[in-house]
Amino acid sequence: MVYPDEMKTAHNINVLIVEDNDDIATVVGSYLENQGYSVDYAADGVTGLHLAITNNYDVILLDIMLPGIDGIEVCRKLRQQAHKNTPVLMLTARDTTSDKISGLDCGADDYVVKPFDILELEARIRAQARRHRGLIAPEVLRVGDLILDLGTLKAKRDDKLLPLTPIGLKILTVLMRVSPNVVSRSQLEREIWGDEPPDSDALRSHLYTLRKTIDKPFPCSLLKTLPGSGFQLTAEDE
Repeated sequence: MVYPDEMKTAHNINVLIVEDNDDIATVVGSYLENQGYSVDYAADGVTGLHLAITNNYDVILLDIMLPGIDGIEVCRKLRQQAHKNTPVLMLTARDTTSDKISGLDCGADDYVVKPFDILELEARIRAQARRHRGLIAPEVLRVGDLILDLGTLKAKRDDKLLPLTPIGLKILTVLMRVSPNVVSRSQLEREIWGDEPPDSDALRSHLYTLRKTIDKPFPCSLLKTLPGSGFQLTAEDE
């Protein structure tokens, strides 16, 4: 599903993915392109460094373990030899403190450990792109008095911080992006779990928890179930 409001903010963001794992590169690249990003790919360090030097990107997603030249060396050459200040977000399975320090010391701006949540990854990409462009205003979704900051991944209602689960955050993001439009059960399941959703009770359980979090403490309910149609997040006066 492509969200029109998202396209307005993402279509000018250029991302370079330097990743030798085809599955990860395809999943991340396809998701970002579906959201309106422009994406280039490199499967090794030499190609990635060449593209990073010869093109202007808003963010570079850089794996550490790469054939040819590893990500640490790519980032070091990018900073010290090419003098490029493009934000670099390290993607790696290494999660020790020393590995993180090595990545940041070579000039990386952020560090994400595999496996990662795609919504969190996108939020970090947006944050780095905003800083790179000198923009400070975060992307914020609003429905009634419910506010979701996609930069911090925090939600508030009536100025009260809402404790969301990871799946609850995904559901809320989908519903808020298309509000007040209705999202069918099958569409919502695909957005959350892809082509292999869990059993039929899983979505119901997560929606129940989300509804308790965003609606139960407040006089006005925003999350609505439309029998036979799907789910809708909307204020009563919309």
